[in-house]
Amino acid sequence: MKVLVLGASGSIGLPVAQALSRAGHTFFPVVGEPSNPESWIHLVPTLDVVIEALGGTADLRNLPIFLLNTVATAAQSTRPASAPRISYIYTSGIWVHGSSPNEFISDTTPLNPITLVSWRPDVEQATLKDERVNGIVIRPALLYGKSASLLDSLFEAAATGGKVAWYGKPGGRLAVIHPDDLADLYVRVAEKAPILGGLAIDAANESTEPTDNFLQKLIEVSGAKGPYEWLPPSNPYEEALSTTQLLRPYLAKSLLGWQPKKPGLTEGLPMYYAAWQASREGKNGHEESLSSYFPCTRYIISDAEGVDWDHNDGVLAFGDLWGGKDFDFDLEY
Repeated sequence: MKVLVLGASGSIGLPVAQALSRAGHTFFPVVGEPSNPESWIHLVPTLDVVIEALGGTADLRNLPIFLLNTVATAAQSTRPASAPRISYIYTSGIWVHGSSPNEFISDTTPLNPITLVSWRPDVEQATLKDERVNGIVIRPALLYGKSASLLDSLFEAAATGGKVAWYGKPGGRLAVIHPDDLADLYVRVAEKAPILGGLAIDAANESTEPTDNFLQKLIEVSGAKGPYEWLPPSNPYEEALSTTQLLRPYLAKSLLGWQPKKPGLTEGLPMYYAAWQASREGKNGHEESLSSYFPCTRYIISDAEGVDWDHNDGVLAFGDLWGGKDFDFDLEY
């Protein structure tokens, strides 16, 4: 299977790319600025799957539609009429369900998005209904482990003598997922993509976790001064962090046999906090070669982010790992 991963250096895209490699698939990680399709669009005629896993500072409101249309148009014009539709996996998020503190919700519950992601259901529908591609949506929950993702600032406060504080009020629950379990789901979806078209799949642990228990455990693990505090949200992002959900995803398990294997956030917090500390130290000047992350045959960087490179028609091909080439590039991990 040939897979293009857009956003392959991010907190979702990087584990997904690594999982694809472990599963033996040929993949092309696009890092840098994916809005320059000239560097990768020529791959579309022979691809099986495109995974859009954007994050960070990307324009998440407008760029996904642009990328979907770019891939769909290229596929329509360059692939034989007899070829199956290219599968396109869009990364949404669990916040499209909104808060649900009293009622259980699942993959197929009608959406009620919070303000911060009010535009996302439209992108989901555009992906699922575009007849030029085999569209699929994955909705990851809040990530934990590794570099801690959106929990980073909370861990930072705990580690530096600040207050352990979270947005919302007592009694909330967090829908969470570890990046490795999430990556496993992406691989399963990519492999079964031809029979999953038109589905939106929630990606979260089977049970949500009490936020109070997590905050208390963080104080114990980090040595921060308690008690923890609750903060009233003052903007859409803080409102998003305060989201509480009784989520019970079922499609991934029933259709793909997927089941998260990592310990939960609170249960495994001593390990995850230590992993965050190691990641924090690693960001201070540590560099790795792309080949240590991606054992594949081509690396595509769509913007010249401070590295010296040779290009051909805008394509940055960092060579073949098996030929012994390593190119240093500072990735976020």
